[in-house]
Amino acid sequence: MRYPAIFLDRDGTLNEEVGYINDLSRLRLLPRVAEALKLLKNYGFKLIVITNQSGPARGYFPEKLVFEANALLQKRLKRKGVTIDDFFVCLHHPEENCSCRKPKPGLILQALKKYPIDLKKSYLIGDKIIDIETAQNIGIKGILVLTGYGKGELKYVAPKKGIKPYFVAKDLKEAAEFIIKDYSKEK
Repeated sequence: MRYPAIFLDRDGTLNEEVGYINDLSRLRLLPRVAEALKLLKNYGFKLIVITNQSGPARGYFPEKLVFEANALLQKRLKRKGVTIDDFFVCLHHPEENCSCRKPKPGLILQALKKYPIDLKKSYLIGDKIIDIETAQNIGIKGILVLTGYGKGELKYVAPKKGIKPYFVAKDLKEAAEFIIKDYSKEK
């Protein structure tokens, strides 16, 4: 059986955008994130984080801190009654031209190798236009949230690049509610 998935950006989508999380004290969940994820999980979606984390490649902090931040995020969500199914991380420097750094679809392709995901019924949610480009590059619906960098990205980057999100939501909860309605129409 194939599952629909929600691919989620991390910083600015699930937790506050603070630049680089170079200390775990800087990781704070955004409001209504746990409720949004519960809605999606209860509807049968796999929840998969896909995130560019170039801080270690830039020499800003050790690689293990990225995974400690993911574990802390998972712990905080678990306390609120929901968990992420998996995390896929690109640790490369942007100039390395790897295949996994968004907007390339490499992280999603890694997830497809590991899980029986139905891409046609899947979505990607993020606060940057590169998240929407990633969705478009692999043929899924991309939703821009106005948390994190979202407002500025919608106002300045989207028109410059000519990129239109499938939907724009004020936050993850509104995105989840939209997805459930949209997905129900597709069934």
